[in-house]
Amino acid sequence: MSPHSTSARPHTAHEHRTAEAGPRTGGPGPAPSAPPTGLRTLVVGAGAAGTALVRDLGRAPEFGLAPIGLLDDDPAKAGQSVDAAPVLGTLAELTELAVRHRAQVVALAIPGLAPQRVRALATAAAAAGAAVRYLPSFLAALRREVVGSDMRSLDVNRLIGRHEVHVVSADVRDVIEGRRVLVTGAGGSIGSELCRQVHAFNPSALYMLDHDESNLHRLQLEIWGEALLTDDSLVIADIRDRPRIQQIFRDLEPDVVFHAAAHKHLPLLERHPSEAVKSNVLGTDHLVEAALATGVERFVLISTDKAADPTSVLGASKRLAELIVQANARDARNLGTGVFSAVRFGNVLGSRGSLLSVLAEQLRSGGPVTITHPDVTRFFMTIEEAVGLVLESGRMAHGGEVFVLDMGEPVRIVDLVHNFAEQVQLGRDEVEIRYTGLRAGEKLNEALFSEGEERLPTAHARIYATVAESASGPDDLAGGLTGLYAAAAGNSDEEVRRRLAELLPGYRTAEAEPAPVPALSTPYPDGF
Repeated sequence: MSPHSTSARPHTAHEHRTAEAGPRTGGPGPAPSAPPTGLRTLVVGAGAAGTALVRDLGRAPEFGLAPIGLLDDDPAKAGQSVDAAPVLGTLAELTELAVRHRAQVVALAIPGLAPQRVRALATAAAAAGAAVRYLPSFLAALRREVVGSDMRSLDVNRLIGRHEVHVVSADVRDVIEGRRVLVTGAGGSIGSELCRQVHAFNPSALYMLDHDESNLHRLQLEIWGEALLTDDSLVIADIRDRPRIQQIFRDLEPDVVFHAAAHKHLPLLERHPSEAVKSNVLGTDHLVEAALATGVERFVLISTDKAADPTSVLGASKRLAELIVQANARDARNLGTGVFSAVRFGNVLGSRGSLLSVLAEQLRSGGPVTITHPDVTRFFMTIEEAVGLVLESGRMAHGGEVFVLDMGEPVRIVDLVHNFAEQVQLGRDEVEIRYTGLRAGEKLNEALFSEGEERLPTAHARIYATVAESASGPDDLAGGLTGLYAAAAGNSDEEVRRRLAELLPGYRTAEAEPAPVPALSTPYPDGF
């Protein structure tokens, strides 16, 4: 895993555009009232649904959305205001006005829009770095007293114990627009959302890599509205296959790589550690090697908070992936061949296989909700926050950092279960909770940084970073990885655990823990 510098394209630093609102001709700016207390929200549609939504959101601050203006194509509505939120312009000006007025969310409130128009508006919103919220059909809205209640089926702020953070900015365009972007693990829930947002920033090419052809077919249909499967945008490959990965990088020559492919179910990987090493460690090594050899400008690894002082095979494998990125980042930076960094996720609400989907299924079936321990806590983030962290980190990185979103205080799983139950109209006495005990590799409380890591501020107020603890290089790390890879190739799970412990001082193997108790899987985002 030594660095390669052949065929390197020089990295170009970009100045960051300001997102401050400026003067605009042809329409009023936002009212100079008190600053909004929620995410700055631009409402598309100033008809009955849009005006009702603005008023309802004003009366329901718990939704965390603060209207700053509306858009509508009706000339008669120009200059009008709804509860101090002015009509700022037309739908064609969505991207421009969202950037100018620093919109963090765009709410589509025009019932009956054709799917093609909805996709175009969503793309325009994402191009401004804004998340998108959809209002359901008008008939569905008529059946409820408050239109705002249709914006989300759940109050996410209550579930995660804090206000949702708007992370991504329009400046991300500087590292995406006009470049060839490769996303691994593209078919998963995080990978899919990452592809949608990258697409909105107008890359010259978007390559979506996954080993699951059905997920790729679905993703292409969602992004483009058709899935003919006849172009180069879909790439079927396994990141464990080194020659195949090298071929893909030679042929496609990506400029930016977002690496989301991984095994990530903690209890399964405790039972199958060799598979964790093959995908999470060796697969990352293959990608980093190919990226260095072909001059990739920016490479971002998606990791997990379980990599901080790991106690599980999952955490250990992702920590080694981080170390591979960091070890090669120094040489890449010295050679001017690219910027390599990583991000750590908390538990992503709404991702496939996450806590909410498991919880909803258990409540639907009438069975007890299983929790490992009454005091177990986890850090939570939304899909929008997760993808925003990836994109912003790719923009801010200088090389070798691991970026982490400030997710506030960890949330007790018991409290999240009760909040969820209340929002689906279940009383506390209607929810049976069964405690099953922590299993091998599971922590009672997660941490975002290890004890030996320093939390450093970044240009984003809610994103922190840490850098490598030691000065070891790729060759130093490679010596230990060779034996680990050999053990994994031979499916020698005990040898794999022993070598993980050797490579990561302080990591304890599963055998040192109490015998596992059958339990619900630790909630963790599936399909990055």
